[in-house]
Amino acid sequence: MPIKTRRWCVPGEPDDGLRILICRFRPRGLPKAKETWDVWMKDLGPSPPLLAAFQGKGQPPISLDEYRERYVREMESQREAIAELAARVDRGETLTLMCSKDCIIDKACHRTILAELIEAARAK
Repeated sequence: MPIKTRRWCVPGEPDDGLRILICRFRPRGLPKAKETWDVWMKDLGPSPPLLAAFQGKGQPPISLDEYRERYVREMESQREAIAELAARVDRGETLTLMCSKDCIIDKACHRTILAELIEAARAK
């Protein structure tokens, strides 16, 4: 599979290809020498206000559908980066999208949503 998703702390596999951390914040207390990713693309993670809205910090939490819609809108400004990732997959590279959460609901997992956006960019 050319696009994989997993938590940053899951050990790498030989077929992971380019491991990309897609969080706004790097894991706390982790020395650079123990990073498990090849590149950090923090702008591909949900914005702090979107995360706060989803987690209900200071407000009622937003729905999964609203979270997804807002994340997709945020990623419109990252169209170029997404197109570059799509081009890498088109060239036969494997990408592993990584973040710190153990996402149980695919619909609310930005790794899954981003993988869909990359696949959509490939189709264009």
